Amino acid sequence: MNEVRFDFSGARVLVTGGSGGIGLGIARAFEQAGASVAITGRRAKASAYDADLGGFEYHSLEMRDAAGIARLPRSLGSLDVLVNNAGENYPFEPSEWDPDVFERSVTVNLVSAFRMSVACKDLLAASRIAGGASVQNVASMSAFRAVTFVPGYGAAKAGIVQMTKNLAIAWIPERIRVNAIAPGLIESGMTAAMRGMPDLEKAELAKCPMGRWGTPEDLAPALLFLASSAAGFVTGQTLCIDGGYSAS
Repeated sequence: MNEVRFDFSGARVLVTGGSGGIGLGIARAFEQAGASVAITGRRAKASAYDADLGGFEYHSLEMRDAAGIARLPRSLGSLDVLVNNAGENYPFEPSEWDPDVFERSVTVNLVSAFRMSVACKDLLAASRIAGGASVQNVASMSAFRAVTFVPGYGAAKAGIVQMTKNLAIAWIPERIRVNAIAPGLIESGMTAAMRGMPDLEKAELAKCPMGRWGTPEDLAPALLFLASSAAGFVTGQTLCIDGGYSAS
């Protein structure tokens, strides 16, 4: 009785890193809501992935490729929603305590999102979607607390929160709203190593009052809301979706 459904029929959405994990969950949610969804991934073709990506327009893109990011919007035609999801971290070897790896992590997780947002600005400004076009950034709980095995990733995600505020205020005249989500413990390829270390997993779950891992399906509805006309007066915000992690 309390299920919420969003209608994005006719909307054009781009999800970076949409070939798996959180990104794929987000892409599927927008597709199921009627949107035309484009995704990016590192592999040459969509068929190179185990997941069925047949319902999406696929673009091969390395997020450290500045020229590739600048070219991508030219092939989209139009755009109403940009989801800056692509990212990775380097907790072991190579380690983010190596300054070169730290820089790589910040480039992949922060600089690429800024480049993609700026590259897509004109398309987003031309959108006539109800509530205005939107940029949705994916931050992390590591933006708010120390995670010492991924210092570059944490710094980048903290930057995402601040970048979200600045883009939101600067782009109000273009009717582009900019918001972010900060996921907690989410089942994905990025967290697979943690889930394979019982002591570490137990310690992290102990910090989550709900006592469980989240899923991409727990995140997607918030992004649909933030991109919808129901959030037409919401910009510059970062919504924590963490099972109470940040409140405990």
